Amino acid sequence: MSALPPINDAHRRQLGPIATPDRLLLGPGPSNAHPTVLQALARTPIGHLDPLYVELMGEVQELLRYAWQTDNRLTIPMSGTGSAAMEATLANTIEPGDKVLVAVKGYFGLRLADMAGRYRAEVATIERPWGEAFSLEEIEAALAHHRPAILAMVHAETSTGIRQPMEGIGDLCRKYDCLLLLDTVTSLGAVPLYLDAWKVDLAYSCSQKGLSCPPGLGPFTMGPRAEAKLASRSDKVPNWYLDVSLLNQYWGSDRVYHHTAPVNMNFGMREALRLLAEEGLEAVWDRHRQNAERLWRGLESLGLELHAPEHLRLPTLTTVRIPEGVDGKAFTLHLLNKHGIEVGGGLGALAGKVWRIGLMGYNSRAENVDRLLNLFETELPAFRPASQKQPVAAA
Repeated sequence: MSALPPINDAHRRQLGPIATPDRLLLGPGPSNAHPTVLQALARTPIGHLDPLYVELMGEVQELLRYAWQTDNRLTIPMSGTGSAAMEATLANTIEPGDKVLVAVKGYFGLRLADMAGRYRAEVATIERPWGEAFSLEEIEAALAHHRPAILAMVHAETSTGIRQPMEGIGDLCRKYDCLLLLDTVTSLGAVPLYLDAWKVDLAYSCSQKGLSCPPGLGPFTMGPRAEAKLASRSDKVPNWYLDVSLLNQYWGSDRVYHHTAPVNMNFGMREALRLLAEEGLEAVWDRHRQNAERLWRGLESLGLELHAPEHLRLPTLTTVRIPEGVDGKAFTLHLLNKHGIEVGGGLGALAGKVWRIGLMGYNSRAENVDRLLNLFETELPAFRPASQKQPVAAA
C-alpha cells in the first residue's frame, strides 16, 4: 500500500469558540428568534424517521394550516430558506411553455419572474410603482389579456412595505382558469391571512420573520387545484430536491425517506408555531398592528415621512424615507456598531431612498419601538447636513 500524501495545513486555523454580539434585528429579516425556540433548537437531535419525530412532523403541518387558515393537505416546511419554498411553488407547477403572469410591485415580484423564466415559462408581467398595490380591475384586465396558467404575486412586499389587498383576486383566477400563487414571506404569523377564503392555490413563507424562528425552513402549501396540475404533468418536476410528489411520500402517510430532514430546525418550527397558536392569531395580528401604529406615529412626530400610504402599510415592515442630505447607510451602520440595532436599507428602485424597519414576531414589542424612536430622535440630527443640524422638529 502506497504512503498517503502529507497533510496540507495551508488553510488550517486555530480558532476559539464562536462568539457573536447580541443584536436587536429590526430590519427586513431575519428577526430575533423567541428564546423558547432557541432552546428547542439546542435539543439533542433524533432520527428523521424516529416515531417521535414523525409525530412532531404532523404537529408542524397542522399548526402551519392554522397559521395560514387553510385545510390544504400538502402543507409542509421545505428544508431550505424562504427562497427554496418560493422556488418549490414554481418548480412543481410550471411546465415549459406555460404562461405565468407576475404582478410586480417591488423586488420580490421581480424575483418571482426571474425564477419562473428559469423553468422555461412564458413570463409576462404587470407593474405598479414601488409603493402602490394592484386594483381588481388591473388584475382582471391582465388575466383576460394574457390568459396565464398561473398568476404569481406578493402579499407583503418586503422591499416597499406594501400589503396587497387580496379580496376578489382568487375569484378572478377561478374565472380565468389559472392558479393563484402568493408570497406570504413577510405576512405569515403577523398579518391577517386567509388562504382558503381568498382562494389561494399555492403559498410560501419563511421561518425567520413573523414565526420568530431562525432562517432555515420555508413553509409551503399547495391546494387541490395546484395538486391536480402537478399530477397532470407530462414530465418530471425538474428540481429533485423540491419535488413535492416525492416529498409527499415523506410528509404524507407513507413516511418514505426522501432526504435527511433538518430535525432541529423543525424542533424550532414546532415551538414557534406552538407559541403562535397559544397566543392566538387574532391577538398576534392585533399586537403587530398596535406596535406598528406606535412606530408610525413616533416617526411622523419626528418629522419623518413614511413611504407607504397608511391603508396599504404593512405592520411588519415600515419604509421610512431618508431625509434629504442624510447618508442613510452611515446612520444604519452607526445604529448597528454603537447600539447593536439593525435597520435595513432600500432595495432596487428604493435603494438609498428609504430605511426598512421590521417589527416581526418576537420583536414586535412596544419596548423595541420606543428604544428605536429614542435613537432616531437623539442620534439622527448628527447625520443631517450642517445647515439642518438642529433638533428634529415635531410634525
